[in-house]
Amino acid sequence: MPRAPYAADPAHSRGREFAQELGGMRGPRTAFQRDRDRIVHSIAFRRLAGKTQVFIAPDGDHFRVRLTHSLEVAQIGRVIARALGLDEDLTEALCLAHDIGHPPFGHSGEKALDAALTARGGFDHNAQCVRALMRLDSPYCGFPGLNLSWEVLEGLAKHNGPVAEPGWALAELDAAFPLDLGRWPSLEAQVAALADDIAYDNHDIDDGLRAGFLSLDDLLTLDMVADRWRAIERGHPGAPREALLRELVRGQIGAMVTDLLETSRANLAGACSAEDVRGAGRALAALSPAMAAEERRLKAFLYERLYYHPEQLATAERAHGVIARLYAAYHQQPDLMNPGWHQRLPEDEPARSRHIADFIAGMTDRYAMQRYGEIFGQVPAGLSNV
Repeated sequence: MPRAPYAADPAHSRGREFAQELGGMRGPRTAFQRDRDRIVHSIAFRRLAGKTQVFIAPDGDHFRVRLTHSLEVAQIGRVIARALGLDEDLTEALCLAHDIGHPPFGHSGEKALDAALTARGGFDHNAQCVRALMRLDSPYCGFPGLNLSWEVLEGLAKHNGPVAEPGWALAELDAAFPLDLGRWPSLEAQVAALADDIAYDNHDIDDGLRAGFLSLDDLLTLDMVADRWRAIERGHPGAPREALLRELVRGQIGAMVTDLLETSRANLAGACSAEDVRGAGRALAALSPAMAAEERRLKAFLYERLYYHPEQLATAERAHGVIARLYAAYHQQPDLMNPGWHQRLPEDEPARSRHIADFIAGMTDRYAMQRYGEIFGQVPAGLSNV
């Protein structure tokens, strides 16, 4: 499909923080293709294979982790981008990288680090994502970070919308390489945010059913789900229940994507450039009001029945304790950190505490449990509930 006039154009990127000579020796790629490849080849991206999505340290091979979730988000994002005539490579880069800032144990780990850094500016996984890509994951000679294009960093910083009051991490990065935080991001970034919602809303149903935390009877209290389930039963009489459940999840995703495309096309009438998108004062990639209301009901259901399930909360509390105690141990005895991290430890606050948080945030679930066991003798029982 031809590039739409409101799509981001890699040939007119606002550039990179550090100037680079990008010759043809590494292949004829656009700026956004290079960015996507840098993300995929980064250590930070690979670590997503060992980080919690919904279930902490799952024993089963069939449950999603941050990496598989990110790949599914990228698949949905590319479909939407292609249909709208957007830059697929920029969309994919944003989808693949959006969760890189998550610490081990997901939101439990994030809450523990945020509490530990209360007097040092706090911790936010979205800002940590940009920090990791701009400063921490540094495989190149001559500059820190991956030196990604402005459009990728802008989209990661504000894919959920303008940032009126950035925390310390994002404020520092914005001061070094201004990301226009007060305006709406590109349409590619807006699509990436919606692809994330569509993916986890529906794939978390899949994992919740598989783990036994959700039941079909519970799901059928949601009108949108019930209507689709009845249609699937009529269309596939005699099919195995497991196959029908997978069909339900696929159907939910398809319905949301179709609605998003119809609504976004209507919103984009009259938009002639990427700057028109940024200056619109609202998100132009969107679900219809009716579908958005259904999505909010689905999300509320998942919080009540899955994310806040008593077993989930108990496991999350244990995981919170692991991260809190690791932070305290490294703060009291910094030589417990890896030698490289210990050698680079700043003397002054708040940089010292933030450096320790950076070290912990980069850990996988497994590595955090390993280090906890080495320091405290054993890992708390019950850190995996599936």
